Amino acid sequence: MRRGQYVLGVVWLLAWLSLGLGGALAQDSPQAPAGGTVKPATAKVTLKTSFGDIVLALETERAPLTSANFLRYVDQKRLDGGEFYRAVPVGEDGKYGLIQGGLHGNLKRVLKPIAHEPTSITGLTHDDGAISMARREPGTATAEFFIIVGGLSSLDAQPNGGDPGYAVFGHVVEGMDVVRAILGQPTSATAGEGDMKGQMLATPVKIQSAKRTD
Repeated sequence: MRRGQYVLGVVWLLAWLSLGLGGALAQDSPQAPAGGTVKPATAKVTLKTSFGDIVLALETERAPLTSANFLRYVDQKRLDGGEFYRAVPVGEDGKYGLIQGGLHGNLKRVLKPIAHEPTSITGLTHDDGAISMARREPGTATAEFFIIVGGLSSLDAQPNGGDPGYAVFGHVVEGMDVVRAILGQPTSATAGEGDMKGQMLATPVKIQSAKRTD
């Protein structure tokens, strides 16, 4: 398995740019529970990195399959020693883009792939701070994930059997300053393969530990 196996192609990026920022930065979130009385269940996880902590709220009720997969990696300490290794800024101001992290080819720690859990079923969206699974085809996601900066709704599943999109399974609730700092780190002009060339961090940011904190 090559390191470039789990990638997000540039196709979505070009599609997003063609839509314009207005279409990608929808402000109305579909995540408010019906009636506004009961919040869906979540589980908090803290990623301790060399840049600071990133606290996640995983959607264990709305995205149970994908959240359970991530929690397996957390509970078995498989993400400890992982890294954020990819940064994809959009535009020159650094307000939009994504960072990607995970095991980055460490096959000894990778568990079996999981079924795809699209946003059309979960009701979640790739808004600012969303955490989602990196993959090739649907059903190939394992340990690699990415965090959105600024909103990128074009990564959501499309209606009527269109693009299945990527699987959002939670949000950053603390530490977006850390996410943005990682997004702003220098990348290597030569590292990476295919669509990832030029997007790999010159110095990856270590995930020192990943623990439940609720």
